Amino acid sequence: MPLTIHINPLDNVVVALHPIPAGTPVPVEGVGTVTAAEDIPQGHKMAIRPIKAGENVIKYGFAIGHATADVQPGTWMHTHNVKTNLSGELEYTYNPKLNYPAPVAPETFMGFRRRDGRAAIRNEIWIIPTVGCVNDCAKTLVRENQDLVTGTIDGLYTFTHPFGCSQTGHDHAQTRKLLAALVRHPNAAAVLVLSLGCENLTHDQFVAEIGDYDPDRVKFLTCQDVEDELAAGRQILQELAAYAGQFHREPIPASELVVGMKCGGSDGLSGITANPTIGRFSDMLVARGGSTVLTEVPEMFGAEGFLMDRCRNEEVFHKAVEMINGFKEYFIAHNEVVYENPSPGNKQGGITTLEDKSCGCVQKGGTAPIMDVIGYGDAVTTKGLNMLYGPGNDLVSATALTAAGAHLILFSTGRGTPFGAPAPTLKVSTNSQLAAKKKNWIDYNTGVIADGEKTIDETAQGLYDLVLEVASGKKTKAEEKGFREISIFKDGVVL
Repeated sequence: MPLTIHINPLDNVVVALHPIPAGTPVPVEGVGTVTAAEDIPQGHKMAIRPIKAGENVIKYGFAIGHATADVQPGTWMHTHNVKTNLSGELEYTYNPKLNYPAPVAPETFMGFRRRDGRAAIRNEIWIIPTVGCVNDCAKTLVRENQDLVTGTIDGLYTFTHPFGCSQTGHDHAQTRKLLAALVRHPNAAAVLVLSLGCENLTHDQFVAEIGDYDPDRVKFLTCQDVEDELAAGRQILQELAAYAGQFHREPIPASELVVGMKCGGSDGLSGITANPTIGRFSDMLVARGGSTVLTEVPEMFGAEGFLMDRCRNEEVFHKAVEMINGFKEYFIAHNEVVYENPSPGNKQGGITTLEDKSCGCVQKGGTAPIMDVIGYGDAVTTKGLNMLYGPGNDLVSATALTAAGAHLILFSTGRGTPFGAPAPTLKVSTNSQLAAKKKNWIDYNTGVIADGEKTIDETAQGLYDLVLEVASGKKTKAEEKGFREISIFKDGVVL
């Protein structure tokens, strides 16, 4: 079992795949044996060459910060002796380096074909409240109408939130746009839009935001307009269940899948096991004509260079620059430090600087060209790899990926998290210890890469196969527990 990984020949650090006690001789290919001068926790970095104060610390072949003191080989490199190089605004130039994957004939999954021609992987009924005042009504309707979940209907769910009233301007528009995007999601075979009646997110506003819709699929109930909203809701849900029950699973090409990619509760192995595996999966799906979506803009800061040159043309490049700089301006406007991002849990797991975190995060994007950049609440319309405007917050980003039309979400984690988005959320562990400890959270373990049991290619193939299973109806761990919720990004920027 390997002790460390030397990710790139240019790197002056290695990453511990397992805890390394002080005094342990560590073989490093191309360098020789380096003795650990102190305990190196799993996922953390160890110097393999002398590094002077002010000299760059190199990981992924990229400067992730600089040393704050002279260090010798075997030294633990972390927040106590490494600082970020990032500060202020950056200028970007377009130097395209495009690597289109060779086309592959798509496999099929057993999904649902909607009346408008779109593919879906779930056949559910959703209740979307337009205002927080009716949240409990929506929950009661879900609880009291589970008998309607029969035949090919996969479930009845609601996604509550505290917004929809006493909001103005951009804040109000953000709520309206996100909720309307959920109404349009293909996994929702039928939707009940539940309103109160006096909120400033009015019925007419919301209908205009949704756009063209099938009145058999989307129905509305204003609670103040009826004597008994639960009885009226029951009647509407019966109609929607009759409509949803007409859909049956059938073979659909994988080229019609849209898969969101997210990481959270990251550790030092995220950029070595899980995220590269998801990146390889992304390239595999793109090669088959499918679509993937990468978000978490703040976690691209410091690694933009890995992405910008992969934009398919200058128009997409400029959209990417606008997205990155727009989020930096959002941070600055709120007096936030743009480049202080790793959370306490990230740091405990071995991530030292934002460059360190970002270089690992963007591994999920694989190597395919970036075909489009879309705004918060907008839908994916271009095949291939897309970038989505959204924050790093796990639930907010997963909700945005769902709103963009992701059929399911791949969520890599080194520390674990139980939540689920409206779209099936498949948890991918970075290490085998987490997979063993949290069997009720983790769907797929890429720790086998660190354990030396499988290659990234083998692990990516297994993940691809699992995605097709989930698309065909296999439930994720979060789905088995009924864990589904949303969070709406507030006070952001609409692109």
